[in-house]
Amino acid sequence: MKSISDLKLVVFDMAGTTVTDKHEVELCFTLAAQKTGLKMTDEEILSVQGWSKIQVFETFWERQTGQRNQQWSNQVEHSYAVFREILEDHYQGNEITPTSGCLELFSFLREHKIAIALTTGFYRKVADIILDKLNWRSGQMVDVSVTSDEVQHGRPEPDMIRRAMQILQVSDRKSVINIGDTPSDIQSGRNAGVLYTCCVTNGTHSASQLKPLNPDLAFASLHEMKIWLEKTLKNY
Repeated sequence: MKSISDLKLVVFDMAGTTVTDKHEVELCFTLAAQKTGLKMTDEEILSVQGWSKIQVFETFWERQTGQRNQQWSNQVEHSYAVFREILEDHYQGNEITPTSGCLELFSFLREHKIAIALTTGFYRKVADIILDKLNWRSGQMVDVSVTSDEVQHGRPEPDMIRRAMQILQVSDRKSVINIGDTPSDIQSGRNAGVLYTCCVTNGTHSASQLKPLNPDLAFASLHEMKIWLEKTLKNY
């Protein structure tokens, strides 16, 4: 196995891991579901955090209609359109802030010439609204961002991590760390076979909710991850 001294890339989930999430996305899902007649509980909405957003509607409308037919397709399209409008209005009209320790960790990684990638279950338009508000456009604060609509499969598949590696020309998966705040983030990192698949417990899911996924490392915040990286890299 490669060691941490070979680290070339850290892949971060966006909302909840690097961008403060006060359960806004869950609320947007709830409102869209209520407006379009889709039955989803709060627990179910939380369980699919990190998924491609359209995949959520495809999955739960299939459960409700019993099959994937024209009615299913129409319902998915309608719910997703309502959700997009609610979501875009929210992020355009509200303050967006980095999570605790995020900017300090980004600075540390850049100082050590370790690339930074963001992956997200959001589609490109919403991701760009967030990146523009934070001034995180690729090449400024982060090196690349990958959205779920830019790959064949969203989380928990590893496509977004692999796409980030491809863009940044990082070929060795054991030189990559993935970190997120949802079960699908952990599963995605594991499916990608990276050196460490990690989580933070101050995002959308608690430590007790993420522990059953067996992350390699769990941090209370990105500030704690920075401290761990400083100590670990100092030993090499």
